[in-house]
Amino acid sequence: MASVDMPQIDLLGMSFAVLSKCGLIDLVSARLKQGEGGWIMTANLDFFQRFSESTDFRTLCQKADVVVADGTPLVWASRLQGTPLPERVTGSDLVWSLTERVAKNGQALFLLGGNPGAAEGAAARFKELYPGIRIAGTASPMVSVHPSDSEIEEVSALIEASQPDVVYVALGTPKTEHLISALRVRFPKVWWMGVGISLSFVTGEVSRAPLWMQRVGLEWFHRLLQEPKRMIPRYLGNIPFAFRLLFLAWCNRKNSQ
Repeated sequence: MASVDMPQIDLLGMSFAVLSKCGLIDLVSARLKQGEGGWIMTANLDFFQRFSESTDFRTLCQKADVVVADGTPLVWASRLQGTPLPERVTGSDLVWSLTERVAKNGQALFLLGGNPGAAEGAAARFKELYPGIRIAGTASPMVSVHPSDSEIEEVSALIEASQPDVVYVALGTPKTEHLISALRVRFPKVWWMGVGISLSFVTGEVSRAPLWMQRVGLEWFHRLLQEPKRMIPRYLGNIPFAFRLLFLAWCNRKNSQ
């Protein structure tokens, strides 16, 4: 999977980087200075369930350079398995801390997708907080679940013209992953990261869970209260899968003893 050399663990077939948030940011910063790009994948529980149940999605995930655990149940499972990950590394945190590092290094950021106006609003907010940041561009193109050749070419032209160092993609899963997969090889010096709803967190359009809820693994409940119609169907499948994941991780530990 990964072209980036780092310690990894295997969790039911998915390889996770044994990196903290700070370690990941240092890695990206160092690679950018060497002219090398990559693809960061922040895997939450829903993401991991797709990986487990879909061969096509699994193939997509295996193209990423760095996979980190965005979901608390994944961190718990790594500990139950006896191969603990250092911490949860979320896209919602990285959009702040990685942007801060990009600004410090004088590098350029492109914001792609999000709710209407989210990319532009996030760009304005980043400029307020990180005066050194260079916003290479923003765009919210129409992209199919499986992007067509013309859609890929449209986005490719935007990236080619703006020459960013880092691109945040907020088109939803699996659109984001399909698009990054298509563009990653065209722009080998760029770092790509899917950020989900995070641009709306930056603008304040959607509020993130309080820190205590994040720490105890209840961020999903906060999202459920905000968007019950959209999130209830997802969590009806995610919650049983979480218990299955934890059980299988425990079995893996027992079997390895």
